[in-house]
Amino acid sequence: MAKKRIKKSTKRRLTIFGTLSIIVIIYFLVSTGCQVYNLYKLNIQKNELQVQYKKLKDDAEELKIQINQLHDPEYLAKYARENYSYSKEGEYIIKLNEKEEKIKKINHSINKEYIVIGLSGFIILIFIYIIGRGLRKK
Repeated sequence: MAKKRIKKSTKRRLTIFGTLSIIVIIYFLVSTGCQVYNLYKLNIQKNELQVQYKKLKDDAEELKIQINQLHDPEYLAKYARENYSYSKEGEYIIKLNEKEEKIKKINHSINKEYIVIGLSGFIILIFIYIIGRGLRKK
C-alpha cells in the first residue's frame, strides 16, 4: 500500500479548522452545562417557594379562622387568659407546659450528645484494638 502524501497547506488548514471546531464544541458544551445547572437551581428554588407559599396560605386560613373566633366574647376571654395571663378574680395562673417543653428540648439535645460521644468512643476503641493487633503481629 502506498501512503498518500498530504500537502502542508492542507495539514495547516485541517489543523486550524479542527482547532476552531473543537473550541466551538467545547464552548457550546460548557454553556449548555451552565444553563442546565442554572435550570436545576431555579427548579429547586421553585419547589422551596411553592412549599413556602403553601405554608403561608395555610397560615392565612388559620388567621382568618382565629379572627372569626375572636369576635366571640367567650373565646376572646379564654384566649386572653391562656396567652396573656389574664385571670378572673380569685383565679390563679400556673403555667407548666413551657417548663416541660424546655426540659424535653434539653433532654433531647443531651441524648443526642451522649449518642455522638458514645459512638465516637466506640469507634476509637475499635481503632485502638485494630492497631494493637497489628503491632502484636510484628
